[in-house]
Amino acid sequence: MKGWENVTEEDILKLSYKKNIKPTSNTKISTDKIIKKNKYNAVKTKTDGIIFDSKAEAQYYSELLLLKKAGVVKSFVMQKDFTLQEAFTRENGERIKAVRYKADFVVQYTDGHEEVVDVKGMKTRVYINKKKQLLEKYPNIIFKEVM
Repeated sequence: MKGWENVTEEDILKLSYKKNIKPTSNTKISTDKIIKKNKYNAVKTKTDGIIFDSKAEAQYYSELLLLKKAGVVKSFVMQKDFTLQEAFTRENGERIKAVRYKADFVVQYTDGHEEVVDVKGMKTRVYINKKKQLLEKYPNIIFKEVM
């Protein structure tokens, strides 16, 4: 992008203050934009033009591609949604949204079995509860955690 070659961090800070963006100690300054660090120290990683939430997730994706080339994996889907509880309306008219679980990967192997895979650096309380709901609602799935 022409005109940005000589931009300094100080110039970016000046622009950010004009837009009421206040960099904090865990904010990284770059010439592209101000990037806030993830609270679990996960680093967004770009592989094959896809932005993953963590390095571990990007690495698992690369492993799946190798397993696919080797003929072990038939196909896989990323970020598949599972509905854990349907949306509903209360008697007073209040609309309650559906509860969903988004799996990092659903892997179909050449032998016919399928796995739901979640790549985790840290197990949060929300994740643990949603995993329990997923296993109750879909008891026949094979669930795999990759740490």
